[in-house]
Amino acid sequence: MIRDNLVAFLNSLGSDDLRFVMDKVSEKRSPAGLSPEQPGGPVRGPGTKAPCPAKSFEVPSDVKHLDHAQLEVLTDSFRTWYESAASPPRRRSRARIWLLFLLIRHGALKLGESTALNDATDFDFSQSEVIVRGEQVRRVKLPKNVAREVELLLREPMISSLGGDAFKMDQGFVRRKFYERADECKIPRDLANPRVIRHSRAVELLREGIPLKAVQAIMGHQSVNMTAQYVNFTESDIKRIVNYYILKESEMKTSARNSFTGKVTAIRSGNILAEVEVATPSGLKVVSVITHDSLAALGISEGSLVTATVKAPWVILVKEDMKLKTSARNKYCGKIVKVNEGQISAEVIVELADGTKICSLVTDESVKALDMKVGDDICALFKAFSVILNVE
Repeated sequence: MIRDNLVAFLNSLGSDDLRFVMDKVSEKRSPAGLSPEQPGGPVRGPGTKAPCPAKSFEVPSDVKHLDHAQLEVLTDSFRTWYESAASPPRRRSRARIWLLFLLIRHGALKLGESTALNDATDFDFSQSEVIVRGEQVRRVKLPKNVAREVELLLREPMISSLGGDAFKMDQGFVRRKFYERADECKIPRDLANPRVIRHSRAVELLREGIPLKAVQAIMGHQSVNMTAQYVNFTESDIKRIVNYYILKESEMKTSARNSFTGKVTAIRSGNILAEVEVATPSGLKVVSVITHDSLAALGISEGSLVTATVKAPWVILVKEDMKLKTSARNKYCGKIVKVNEGQISAEVIVELADGTKICSLVTDESVKALDMKVGDDICALFKAFSVILNVE
């Protein structure tokens, strides 16, 4: 049931809605972790890190690329080859190839863009940037150590004497040298051509968490969809990430409020008030009653993504065997997982079957009267008037 609700929820989300969810979740204070043994499962222990989407995505099988370790092996091969040149003419020739490799490897330039560079005018070393000219000029940032190495090489007399033509080399010759280095370090040739190395740099940047739009600018792609070709999430990855950020409510470090993010599934209007039903990805339904003015001011309609919040003192706790009749619209049953008692008040955390946690602030006398203990079955109730709705 939860899985079906999750899939339906994901399918109904647009990119803006999903971004809103992630922004809202990033505001939470102490999210529960994920067990490495059980992807998507909760962890009760401290210190568990959130899953990182940048580390989780797969590269589609039709996109050839080298991983970071292979790139480093290839880089070491080029460097050793360049530094082992025995004569000045050979050293200059190899230095030019080495420069081209650095720009493709770290700047994600196309081979044609690299060989068209003017070393006298197309570098801004004060900003560690290379200026790529074409229909649209773009400035590509290089790592500072790489920019420094390129700058020093271009200043050497053997290169500077070429008068701006240091990069103007036959592309077929350059590719052959790339293949030779690949053969030397046992990397398949079809993975070591300049185009694949450029793609590999894009994947590397995305793995570092650089936004897709920023990588698009670096690559010079006309559309972000072209950059998105490097990213693919499996169903398991999506479920794991969404479980962490959406299904698992944060540990309540404060009694201030409870938070539920979801979509508006129904609105029932009266003369003055409107009843709004919100469904979370796990299928939990939260009902709020607000004024029509608030509904209009917030721009809420069916399908809107909202966050429903409830202050902890407004959450009432009852045991099922009390057979209490109540007018509260929101009732959720689970187990007590934590009781923090004070001299006057106590904070009680209730965990529902889907992993959602609800915090209630009650008197210490109430804890004693209901004999509340960790592991007890209990129901959390709050009125629809107590639910505050927030939108982006």
